[in-house]
Amino acid sequence: MIISEVSYSEPVRVFQSFRERPYSFFLDSGMDCERLGRYSLMGSDPFLIFRCKGGDVAVFEGGGWREQKGDPFRILRELMKRFRITGDSRIPVVAGAFGYFAYDLGRQIEKIPQLAVDDLGLPDCYLGFYDRLVIWDNRQNKMFLTSTGLPEEGERASVRARQRLEELENIVYSGIDPLGEQGKVIREQPKIYGHFTYDSYCAAVERVKGYIRAGDILQANLTQRFSCRLQEKPWQLFLRLREINPAPFAAYLHYPELDIASASPERFIKINDGYVETRPIKGTRPRGKDPLEDMRLRTELLQSEKDHVELAMITNLVHRELERVCSRGSAEVAELFRLEEYPTVFHLVSTVRGELAQDKDVIDLLLAAFPGGSITGTPKIRSMEVIEELEPVKRGIYTGSIGYLGFDGDVDLSIVIRTFIIKDGTAYFQVGGGITGGSEPDAEYWETIDKARALLDALGCDGEVKVCQVLPG
Repeated sequence: MIISEVSYSEPVRVFQSFRERPYSFFLDSGMDCERLGRYSLMGSDPFLIFRCKGGDVAVFEGGGWREQKGDPFRILRELMKRFRITGDSRIPVVAGAFGYFAYDLGRQIEKIPQLAVDDLGLPDCYLGFYDRLVIWDNRQNKMFLTSTGLPEEGERASVRARQRLEELENIVYSGIDPLGEQGKVIREQPKIYGHFTYDSYCAAVERVKGYIRAGDILQANLTQRFSCRLQEKPWQLFLRLREINPAPFAAYLHYPELDIASASPERFIKINDGYVETRPIKGTRPRGKDPLEDMRLRTELLQSEKDHVELAMITNLVHRELERVCSRGSAEVAELFRLEEYPTVFHLVSTVRGELAQDKDVIDLLLAAFPGGSITGTPKIRSMEVIEELEPVKRGIYTGSIGYLGFDGDVDLSIVIRTFIIKDGTAYFQVGGGITGGSEPDAEYWETIDKARALLDALGCDGEVKVCQVLPG
């Protein structure tokens, strides 16, 4: 394994040099380098690719695809076992599997009815196995290049590591100034399409409340999806989103079938040196037009009984999930009701931590906690059944996870919110919120629009959003 420390300008320009290469990714910490966003990670050209749809698994290795049927979690665990390496204390990860886990991968854990339409048909999981990385330390303004020589072993690994590092250096130093693309302005007001109207979304909120009154559930996360034709390249959209809404778990992923541009504020799971952390978000207010209105909205969120109850329920849920895979007594709520500021919204956040049991690994943790409780509800399985009944299209990647599983055992995954999924020239984005017995349908609808504000601004939408056509479910 080789790690090279070098100086360079900034991570966006570095990634510009290889963003069109096969299976390129950029995990971009665009804010808060002291707490959540110290490192930005990027790579391309994986030596192995793992992809699944339901129980149909495909693995690209040695120049060709190998297809098989089976439990994707079991198959992924066996692949990960083949590539164990030691990490480095200067950086979060030296090599690993990077990509996404779609929300609908949860159907391989729990049997949920198949009612919603899978209109996009994208893979449930897409991971590239990367032997070399570019890692940017946002706090110290340093860049590291890693090359491990995987999947080779022994002397062949040493030779490959040197060759791959030299190639990576050549790619990085051929960087192109991205300012020309970043400055592009969308001049046409995009037409926004959706699957709900205001009235039908409010009616769905009432249906959720009916399930709560009946004692079926305590809370469910109800979302709505929008789409529009994209008038520019996905990378340009990401640059604008990054500028409007810097986020600690932002990401850009490039696949043959799709691109993903995310500005997520929410961590799903982190594992570092055997310790687990999850940070569920519940409770949202828009940013004010001036400091006085900002203060009023902050205070309103901090004093909101409904939002506190909502976050407390989900915090309790994820705490119970961590207890299933952590050492006895180690799972604890480290923070509760922390208010965090983002460019377009305020959020309430909790932090739950624990020590992963010695006989458990990241796959056990995913089986216990995926998809995240903050975007399902509680009880989780019944809430997911309600979601399947009321949302007309499958969520796909939205509310799944983006990030990495390090070959050294460390992990960092986000919750896929504030995210564009771009396929065949169309940008899809989804927003929602937790519905409780105290929810007001009108307020819930407008909360989704508040959460979409940064995405709409990135698309060039001015003023109030108008859905020009409701698409059939």
